[in-house]
Amino acid sequence: MTTALDTRPATRARHVAAAVVAGAAVALLLLAPDLLGEHGRLAAVLVLQAVLVAAWAPATAPAGAVGVAVLGAAAAVGADLAVGLLAPSGDRPGPGLLLAVAGPAMIAAVLHQMLRRPPRTDVVGSLGSVALLVAACCALALLLLPDVAGDDGDLSGSPLLVVGAALVAGHLVDAVLPRPTLAAGADRGVPGLLLAVAAGVAVALLESGTGELVDVVSGVTTGLVLGLVAALAGTAASFVLGEAGGRGAMGAGVAVEAVLPLAVCAPVLLALAVV
Repeated sequence: MTTALDTRPATRARHVAAAVVAGAAVALLLLAPDLLGEHGRLAAVLVLQAVLVAAWAPATAPAGAVGVAVLGAAAAVGADLAVGLLAPSGDRPGPGLLLAVAGPAMIAAVLHQMLRRPPRTDVVGSLGSVALLVAACCALALLLLPDVAGDDGDLSGSPLLVVGAALVAGHLVDAVLPRPTLAAGADRGVPGLLLAVAAGVAVALLESGTGELVDVVSGVTTGLVLGLVAALAGTAASFVLGEAGGRGAMGAGVAVEAVLPLAVCAPVLLALAVV
């Protein structure tokens, strides 16, 4: 029988690895435009979507895993084409453009369930897995929109840094101080959630530049919003993996825990960019 004490070193290692991968993912999004030129951000988003799709099946173990992965990959490519290549030059395409991808993807998900060989086990769970993966891949495509990930020429002012700081801090704190836990049997704790938000606020304040009151208020507000969303998204990703029972594939689980919260944060980044 495995006890909490027996699994604690593995859990600690998973949190540290997730922190490293989350930090690397944010760095890729921020540095790719400078390193790869005009299509650098597109390349970075494609890499993250490919990692998420490849890791999804081994991490979450859905029924009809092959079809789930194919639908996720198709949604990722379609969303990137819709946002990055088919949007009119000079215009700011809206997120509603992605409904043209997500809608057909969900119809295809239903067809996928109908075409599965009987007995069709866990149909609802498989549909839910497809829906979450498609939504995440489409959300990552939002990072291609102008100003969502920040100004390519000013990395120090990117809101992605706030998200990355919150995600990294949350995992590192949970690696050493996971109690009191947020829920029975969970390995995410209250200290990690609170310090993740605090890290987001601290980075946002550093990015605000001057010490004028309006900049301080703006920095605190941005840090609280993005820090809280990132912290909750990271916690939710861990719960999704815990409920799916797919953590046996540790590498895949780490990838999902690192990339899925970025997808959740992308719509919030878009909202802040257009305010």
